[in-house]
Amino acid sequence: MNAAILCVGALKEKWQKDGCAEYLKRLTRYGKYEVIEVPDEPEPAKPSPALNAQVMEKEGRALLARLRPQDRVVALCIDGASLSSEALAAETAKWAQDGRRTVFVIGGSLGLSPEVAARADTRLSFSKMTFPHPLMRVILLEQLYRAARIVAGERYHK
Repeated sequence: MNAAILCVGALKEKWQKDGCAEYLKRLTRYGKYEVIEVPDEPEPAKPSPALNAQVMEKEGRALLARLRPQDRVVALCIDGASLSSEALAAETAKWAQDGRRTVFVIGGSLGLSPEVAARADTRLSFSKMTFPHPLMRVILLEQLYRAARIVAGERYHK
């Protein structure tokens, strides 16, 4: 599979960096995977809906600028479809067949802008709970690794 994880913000904690590096290393057996980071915008000291929307809009413009017209965009959203690991594996197997780059988009601490969500071909949810975006990157990479193993017919931990 040819995939990218497009995300807001850089990882700050060593365990986050180590986790992502480990899964990216494991995924090299199954295709080309890359992480693309865009800067996160500082959150307002006194947040309001309007100021939060401005932050999301700026981050959204940076995310959209990194997408190619032919990309398949999978936005990670709380209100997206929930899939089992096996169902995600089946989807990734289908996506890999057409040769398009699949881009998984993880928003910043305020989420994804409406413009990014609208650009998505698929909206995917890992839970109704909210996760910190750096942790979500580790979780996503682990699930992509699990999906690749399932597609390859290899054993995976249940």
